[in-house]
Amino acid sequence: MHMREQLYIDGQWVDATGEGDIQVIDPATEELVGSVPVGSSADVDAAVAAARRAFPEWSQSTLEERADILNQLSALFKERGEELAQLITSEVGTPIGYSRMAMVGTPSVVLRSYAKLLADFEFEEEIRNSLVVKEPIGVCAMITPWNFPLHQIIGKVAPAIAAGCTMVLKPSREAPLNAFVLSDMLDELSLPAGVFNLVSGRGSVVGQALSAHPDVDLVSFTGSTGAGVRVSEAAAPSVKRVTLELGGKSANIILDDADIATAAKVAIGACFANSGQTCSALTRLLVPAGARDEVVDIISARVAGYSVGDPRDESVRCGPLVSANQQASVSEYISSGIEEGATLIAGGEGMPDGLESGFYVKPTVFADVTPDMRIWQEEIFGPVLAITTYDSEEEAIALANDSEYGLSGGVWSADEDRAMSVARQLRTGQVSINGGAFNISAPFGGYKMSGNGRELGAHGLEEFLEVKAIQR
Repeated sequence: MHMREQLYIDGQWVDATGEGDIQVIDPATEELVGSVPVGSSADVDAAVAAARRAFPEWSQSTLEERADILNQLSALFKERGEELAQLITSEVGTPIGYSRMAMVGTPSVVLRSYAKLLADFEFEEEIRNSLVVKEPIGVCAMITPWNFPLHQIIGKVAPAIAAGCTMVLKPSREAPLNAFVLSDMLDELSLPAGVFNLVSGRGSVVGQALSAHPDVDLVSFTGSTGAGVRVSEAAAPSVKRVTLELGGKSANIILDDADIATAAKVAIGACFANSGQTCSALTRLLVPAGARDEVVDIISARVAGYSVGDPRDESVRCGPLVSANQQASVSEYISSGIEEGATLIAGGEGMPDGLESGFYVKPTVFADVTPDMRIWQEEIFGPVLAITTYDSEEEAIALANDSEYGLSGGVWSADEDRAMSVARQLRTGQVSINGGAFNISAPFGGYKMSGNGRELGAHGLEEFLEVKAIQR
C-alpha cells in the first residue's frame, strides 16, 4: 500500500493544509492502492514562493549541471524501472509489458535526450547588431493527466530542468503515486531546494490556483479540452504563457494502393494501445469503398481474439479503463454507436466474457460510421474504433480533416511520395506514414482544439525559454 501523507515543497516533505486524502483505486481489482494528500491554495502559494526563491540561482546553473541531473534521473528510472511499471499498472490498469516500455522506458529515454540536446542547442545567435539570447522563462506550473502519467510529467520536467526553470507539479488525481516516487528520486539527487515542488489535490483548487497565480510564468497543461479552456481562462488575467496538449480524434487513412492486410492489422493497435486511453490514438479508420469487406473481415477476426483481462498477465493486450467513471463514459459511447445505426463488427455493450469486476469494456469496432455520429466526432478515450469508407483521395482527406481536433494521423500507401502528399494536407500535429515509429525528439502537439505549443525535442525546450534581443 502506498500511503503518502506529505507534499514536497522547498526540498522538504511537509504536511498539506487541505483536508482529507485522495484515494487511488486499482482499476483491475477495484481495491485501494494508496492515497495522497489534498493540497490547498495555501500549499500552492508556498510551493510557488519556493520556486520563485530558487529561480535566480538555478537559472544561472551550468548546462553541465543540468545535463548531469537529467542523466542521473534517467539512471534511477532504469534502476527502479520494474517498481515504477508495476506501480503505474496498479494505478492506470496498463498491461505490464506496455507499462514497462511506454510508461517507464520512454520517459527514461526522454530524460537522456534532453541531456544530449543541451550539448548542441543554440542559446545565443547574432542577428545584425543584436545578440539574441534564450533564457529560462521562470516558474512553471505543470498539470498532468493519468493516462501516461510519468511520461507526461517527464515531458515537462525534463525540458524545464534543461532550460533552467523551477517548477510546481500537480499530478492527476487518478494516478498520482508515481509522481511521489519521482519526487523521492529528485530529492535523492540533491536537486537544489525549490527547483521542483509537488502539490497533489483537486484541479478545481490546486490547478485553478496554479493557473491564476501571478508568480507563475508558464502553465503547461495536458488533459481534456474542456479543462484546458478553464486553465487558459484562469491564466489570461496575468498574461502568462500557456501550453496545452488536449484531446484528439485522429484519422488513419488506408489509400487504395496500400498493403490492405498489414494496414488493417496495425490499425487495431494504433487505436487500442493503453486500452484506447491515448490522446493521439488513431480512432477513425478510413478505407477505400472497395476494400471495406476485406478490412472488416481482418479486423473483426483479430479483435475477437484480442485478450482482455488482468494487466499483470504478460499475455494480456487490453486492461481495464482507469476508473468507474471512464468505464461508464466509454460504455455510453458504445451504446450510442449501436443506437445511431453503425454496424457493430466486434465487441459491444457489457463486460468482456469471464470478467465480473474491474473497470473493463469490450474492445469494440464499428463499421459504416457516418460523420454525423457521435462516435465519429467525439473523443471516446477507450478501445473503440470507427471505420468508414471513401471514394476518392480528396474525400479521404476531407473526412480526416472533419474534426475539431488535430493531434495525430496516419497514412498507408505503397507510394511514399503519395503518402507524403496526403500527410501534408492533414491539419494535424503529427502524421505516421506506413506505421512510422514515434520519435521522442520530434515535436508533439496539435492543431485546432488539440491545443497549442509543442512537447519533446528542441521544440519542447523552446516552450520553457524566453527570447531577449540585446542591441549593440
